[in-house]
Amino acid sequence: MSQANVEIVRSLYGAFARGDVPAVLAGLDAKVEWREADNFIYADGNPYIGHDAVLQGVFMRVATEWDGFAATSERLLDAGDTVVSLGRYTGEYKATGKRIDAQFVHVFSLENGKVVRFQQYADTLQVAQATR
Repeated sequence: MSQANVEIVRSLYGAFARGDVPAVLAGLDAKVEWREADNFIYADGNPYIGHDAVLQGVFMRVATEWDGFAATSERLLDAGDTVVSLGRYTGEYKATGKRIDAQFVHVFSLENGKVVRFQQYADTLQVAQATR
């Protein structure tokens, strides 16, 4: 089952990269608990519970506030019902024109083929500097 979980997470990154938000949401449990990193610009709604909260509180804000935003997973670590992703955020914050190339770690907890919990860790300083 753990390799299947890695493939589920890999497919979520692929869908996000294509801008296929419905496919990303379909991979999340209806009551997903989503947490942005402490001090991250979108942590103000933590925890986001459910599809609509994640869509409105995170995905729509990213889509409207950034140009060329990407979350690129460089390595996926299999930990059974948990998948850890090491990667980078890139993009340009529209309001300031400043670009980022920031590290992230994403921790996905899965049950029955769906993400039930998500925790982000990120270079919050670099992102904060880009948004000022």
